[in-house]
Amino acid sequence: MVVALIAGAGTAGAYLVPRALDAPATPSATPTFGNAPLPSAGDPNALPTGALPTDPGAGGTLPAATFPATTVPAATVPATTLPGALPTTAGATGGRPADTLAAWAQTIGTKVGIPVVAVQAYGYAELVTTRTTPTCHLTWTTLAAIGKVASAHGSANGAVLGVDGVARPGIVGLPLDGQGGRPLVADSDQGTLDQDTSFDREVGPMKMTPGTWTANAVDADRNGATEINDIDDAALATASALCKDAKGSPRDLSRADSWWDAVLTLNNGALRPSAQKVFEAANEYGRDSRK
Repeated sequence: MVVALIAGAGTAGAYLVPRALDAPATPSATPTFGNAPLPSAGDPNALPTGALPTDPGAGGTLPAATFPATTVPAATVPATTLPGALPTTAGATGGRPADTLAAWAQTIGTKVGIPVVAVQAYGYAELVTTRTTPTCHLTWTTLAAIGKVASAHGSANGAVLGVDGVARPGIVGLPLDGQGGRPLVADSDQGTLDQDTSFDREVGPMKMTPGTWTANAVDADRNGATEINDIDDAALATASALCKDAKGSPRDLSRADSWWDAVLTLNNGALRPSAQKVFEAANEYGRDSRK
């Protein structure tokens, strides 16, 4: 499943970040499970998502709850340039591309209790994915739920997300040594990312394993570097991993089975014990964002 999100990707799994979207701001085209109404195009806080089974072993039954969510203001996000080199400078304002979502993220962050810098990263990753891989139907609520469960949005182990989106000090999880419900994942990076030469560890605010990161790394904030502890880069790399299965086939995350498969297998299954918490957090963020 650790493959680049789009064809034409650069080396080391990196792919190009869109530079400008021409479409006007509209609700996400993500289908919903159940019968939840889509928000109107004028709703600044709407981006519909789908409800998922509360138990991956529940025989495919769907709960009544849905993932209501946000309309990210798409017109401000930079447009895809493929092929070509990633620019080393940020957007026209000189900041992170995700900074264009500041007003939206401030409103949503207040409603759902997520730091604004993190909401910007999740929203921007959705918009990029919608543009580059529209069949994936990834929503920011799924990324936010993973960020919450993985590191409480970059605050695990005493870390703090800076205004640049970088978690300091860097976040490193427990060894994936097969103990305590964790999968067994032998070292794949000679300890370069996780300082462990025996087993892989999850790293950064999205708690990515070295293998998943290497296959999906991207310079989302266009600062000239890919940084696993940068929530912009990590959120977009996580989106890449979620949208492809282990064989490289595309996923449609509006399907309950595909959503569960993506979450259960992300980072070599490291999130498996917490998959239900990811679902519940995504559902909660969707509801709260519509209040």
